[in-house]
Amino acid sequence: MSDREQCRAAYIEMYRAMIAKDIPALSTVLDDSFVLVHMTGMRQTKPAFLKAVENGTLNYASAAHDSMEVTISGESATLIGKSRVNAAVFGGGWHTWRLEQDLQLVKKNGTWLITLSEASTF
Repeated sequence: MSDREQCRAAYIEMYRAMIAKDIPALSTVLDDSFVLVHMTGMRQTKPAFLKAVENGTLNYASAAHDSMEVTISGESATLIGKSRVNAAVFGGGWHTWRLEQDLQLVKKNGTWLITLSEASTF
C-alpha cells in the first residue's frame, strides 16, 4: 500500500473506530500528540477526545466519505477529507453534518498517525 493509500486508510479507520466506539483502535491511529479542533474552536487532546467518544459526549452513527485529498512531504502529510457524518454531539440531537477534516499526519516506524484534525463544514 502506498503512503497516500495508508493516509486515506488512517482517515477511514478513524471514522470506523469513532462509530464503533473502538477506543483501542482509535487510540492506535491517533498519535499521542493528537489534537482535535472542533468547529467552535474548542481543542481536545487525545485523552479528552477518546474519553468523549467512549462516554457518549461524541456519538457517531455513520460516515460516507466524499473525498480525501492527500499531500505528502517526506515523513509528514496533510489530508483534507470531506465526509457526510451522522452524529449527536455535546447533548444535541442527531444530525448529518457535511464535515471537512483537515488532518496532519506523521510517519513513525512505517505507520502514518494523525496528529491534528481541524473540523469545519463544506
